[in-house]
Amino acid sequence: MPDLELSDDDILDAMRRIPGYIDITTSDFREVYRLAHTHALERLFASIRAGNLMRIGARPLRPDMRMDEAARALVEQGMKSLPVVDDGGCVIGVLTETDFLGRLHADSFLELLLRLVEEPGGTFGHRCHETPVAEAMTAPVVTVTEDASFRQILAAFHAHPGRSMPVTDANGRLRGILLRKDFITKCGADLVP
Repeated sequence: MPDLELSDDDILDAMRRIPGYIDITTSDFREVYRLAHTHALERLFASIRAGNLMRIGARPLRPDMRMDEAARALVEQGMKSLPVVDDGGCVIGVLTETDFLGRLHADSFLELLLRLVEEPGGTFGHRCHETPVAEAMTAPVVTVTEDASFRQILAAFHAHPGRSMPVTDANGRLRGILLRKDFITKCGADLVP
């Protein structure tokens, strides 16, 4: 989190409110503030680790699985995306609802719904039962390790537009899934007394 930029007026006003004599310059005050702010943030977010926030138990997808099977897996698990793993359990990609929309040449589910309503029995020109997940998945995928800190998680979510991210061990094997909403909820709870 960036430091709040304090003006000289802000600092002088704060110093006037403290009873007694203060022998400190505005630049000294800024340095004390910067150090205290950094320390407070580190203390506040020190316990946040991807391993503490991740959801476990999600069944990943396989690269040779067909997209219709993958869609069923997403629906059954109540997920909007799932990691794709190789034979060793290493994350090699992620399949998202957006990947499905792209295959169906739609920008949103509303657009897809309108096409279904306007063209009943129409064809989409894509056959999900014939397409393997490996052809549609997003790769390379952004992941974090279980010990990823607040800043590392934040940077990883900033690096991609998705709502979830695979959490791996040091060797890239899937350990869980971190949802953006779980991360925001935890950080928000830590900020509100």
